[in-house]
Amino acid sequence: MKILNTLTLIVLPALLLIGSASAQQTSLKRVPKQISFELGYRNLLSVKNLDTDVKHGTGFLFDYAWQLSGLDGSKPAAYISVPLGYTSMIPGSDTSNELSMLCYGWTVRHQLAKDKKWIPYLGYGLLLNKIRESHRDGSVMGHQTQFEFGYNFKTARRLQYVIKVQYSYSSYPRFDEKEKIKAHFFDIRAGIRF
Repeated sequence: MKILNTLTLIVLPALLLIGSASAQQTSLKRVPKQISFELGYRNLLSVKNLDTDVKHGTGFLFDYAWQLSGLDGSKPAAYISVPLGYTSMIPGSDTSNELSMLCYGWTVRHQLAKDKKWIPYLGYGLLLNKIRESHRDGSVMGHQTQFEFGYNFKTARRLQYVIKVQYSYSSYPRFDEKEKIKAHFFDIRAGIRF
């Protein structure tokens, strides 16, 4: 089942990219790209089956995106991206343990306007996520599903500023246990795109 999920994460976006590129009638020689760097705050809304008192953390994200639609400027752009992020959740007491998370996968962003200074967008992503507790050896691999809403603020140059809010759900297996670790997060992030 894991192999099927992995193949789906790889093949489906590739097919979308190929289908969208062939459907566009443009004379582009290269697909436009966007590179993003984001920093932000994460709040742990709820967690099940994990003994910890962490509630807050900080993280950063690097994102490399390809434009899928809106290539001729007739409609708002959509992007598919490959993000790589890291988050550290701060312990709430001296007896608690720090949590760290590494995530990577695929995200899609749909801009809701074009040719404006402030461009709202919606995004969603499917990511693989490794979680590690500071007092244990090794880490556990799980999945993360996320939804985001944000704004791109255009400048006179190619540089754009971005601000967004994001909700994500993560699930991780537990060794020798049937019940999974389940966590809900809320993020506020800001960054740059070019």
